[in-house]
Amino acid sequence: MSGTVLVTGVSRYLGGRFARALASRSEVGRVIGVDVIAPPHDIGAAEFVRADIRNAMIGRILQQTEADTVVHMSVIATPNSAGGRTAQKEINVIGTMQLLAACQRAPRLQRLVVKSTSAVYGSSPRDPAMLTETMTGKNPPRSGWGKDSAEVEEYVRGFGRRRPDVEVATLRLANVIGPGIRTSMTDYFSLPVVPTVLGFDPRLQFLHEDDAIEALVRATLGPAQDVINVAGDGVITLGQAARFAGRPTVGVASPLAELMGTVYHRGGLADFSADQIRYLRFGRCLDTTRMREVLGLEPAYTTRSAFQDFVRTRGLRGVFSPTVVNAVERKLVSRLRPEPQPGTEVLQ
Repeated sequence: MSGTVLVTGVSRYLGGRFARALASRSEVGRVIGVDVIAPPHDIGAAEFVRADIRNAMIGRILQQTEADTVVHMSVIATPNSAGGRTAQKEINVIGTMQLLAACQRAPRLQRLVVKSTSAVYGSSPRDPAMLTETMTGKNPPRSGWGKDSAEVEEYVRGFGRRRPDVEVATLRLANVIGPGIRTSMTDYFSLPVVPTVLGFDPRLQFLHEDDAIEALVRATLGPAQDVINVAGDGVITLGQAARFAGRPTVGVASPLAELMGTVYHRGGLADFSADQIRYLRFGRCLDTTRMREVLGLEPAYTTRSAFQDFVRTRGLRGVFSPTVVNAVERKLVSRLRPEPQPGTEVLQ
């Protein structure tokens, strides 16, 4: 049983959902949510404390609440939501350093859980079909959220060496998708026309937001340690995903792909770094053996069904959606089928 759990990043969608889910568990005595602004959504029985993890005040909060568990969910994926790339870097990296310094001075701390991302592997045509936790990607991220997350993981490993008495679990989540969450990938597949890199149809993995929350709850309450990949079963290609979303695609030549990402970013349509453009060329898939063995998690949604739930709940029904295509196909078949002549026996 956890006495007091401190959760960072509760004003963001996934952090708020996690705090609410954790506070509803009987095994948890108290949940303290921390962020710089008040949550715009319901966090249930969790308590909110306004604080910036980049400030030394986070150490006083840890001491005063006597938290025995910290769940770090305040690594921001998109610079727009953070107020720009500089602010994003400060929150992600400097904020994590300050939080870990506070954790190191917290004698009651027993467990640290960190929400990370599969983006730390990068994307490369030389990567294996499935990446395990012990592997390093052939082309690691060089900018943005992926690079920030790789730095965060390095600081977390250092903390683990300095505080071997604290159990540390780092969850590398695949692209989270679902009814409520907004990410660069949900923005991408919501575009009227989905741009792709000409000649490439990468394999993608998704994780439903419900399964992401369940994985984090299990990591917080269970014996999980070290790095764990978390993703839905199976893969889909980018082309298949676009068809599920009813979005036509347009191929862009590789030399122009990064320029395309810049244009979409400046237009506020989607947020794509150079690393994300490489992901749209080469994809990335995770081995989830440890997810099952350590977390005991069998995701409720596969990669395909997670994406289809996103499509259904967002109302993405373009002219090329499977529903429309199937309806047209049935109408054409019925019209082309010859009418039975009078007196002709119809075989059942």
